[in-house]
Amino acid sequence: MTTPPYLKKGDKIGIVAPARKISKEEIRFAVDTFEKWGLKVILGENLLGDENQYSGSDEQRADDLQKMLDDNSIHAIISARGGYGTLRIIDKLDFKKFQEKPRWIIGYSDITVLHSHIHQNFEIETLHATMPINFSKDEESVETLRKNLFGEEIIYKINSHPLNRKGNAEGELVGGNLSLLYAMKGSKSGISTSGKILFIEDLDEYLYHIDRMIISLKRSGKLSHLAGLIVGGMTDMKDNPIPFGKTAEQIIFDAVKEFDYPVCFGFPAGHAQKNLALPFGRRAKLKVAGSSNLSF
Repeated sequence: MTTPPYLKKGDKIGIVAPARKISKEEIRFAVDTFEKWGLKVILGENLLGDENQYSGSDEQRADDLQKMLDDNSIHAIISARGGYGTLRIIDKLDFKKFQEKPRWIIGYSDITVLHSHIHQNFEIETLHATMPINFSKDEESVETLRKNLFGEEIIYKINSHPLNRKGNAEGELVGGNLSLLYAMKGSKSGISTSGKILFIEDLDEYLYHIDRMIISLKRSGKLSHLAGLIVGGMTDMKDNPIPFGKTAEQIIFDAVKEFDYPVCFGFPAGHAQKNLALPFGRRAKLKVAGSSNLSF
């Protein structure tokens, strides 16, 4: 994997909205934060666009991201927010200049599309991390983003979880939002997981949807040959009038119980207040004992 150059004061960071629309007020705190870090903020032309739930048409959103990918003066590109929409524009993008000069792609949730597509096709590291709409919610999450962007050491210590499976693992860290990983399965953006540490998280899904997606990944071989599994936030899950009978974590635990790799539950990343930054594509070491350690 290629690691994009780390940032330094004076570098430019671009903000785009490839999915749901956003207002200027919702990104003001993040813009101020980036400027305090010594970065120059460049806003996408259609960042504040409005077409139904999107920040502009598919063409406008793709054009914004394309210009950032082609601009060699931009050192990092962060999505203002998630939602839905990146899957609609991924095939409109040309990554040729991005490959020639890699830079950091940052975001989570719907931005899983970019993470997966870039890893699978171009072998360039990206950053699963908090986005401008959430900057004011948790200081630690923002600080882990800064540390990753500026190349500081990253070691996470995570509290124990009753479903954890002990063990040690080493491999490239990949993954993201479970629904998007499921949606991209079988496409040219679908992620390869063999020998890797897989991270998954999700939001606002019915429990039977979680079961269907995780069983589908298992049937397609995506869970069979992992080095390790990290389960992040399974946030605001929903149930039917007739209860499914398991939590999202229990569903995942049962799906992988026949395998022998370590599994870490409760990692603070995803759709929760705390969303620790994860460098996807980078080789990581996972140690699951009473508590868990993740280092890079």
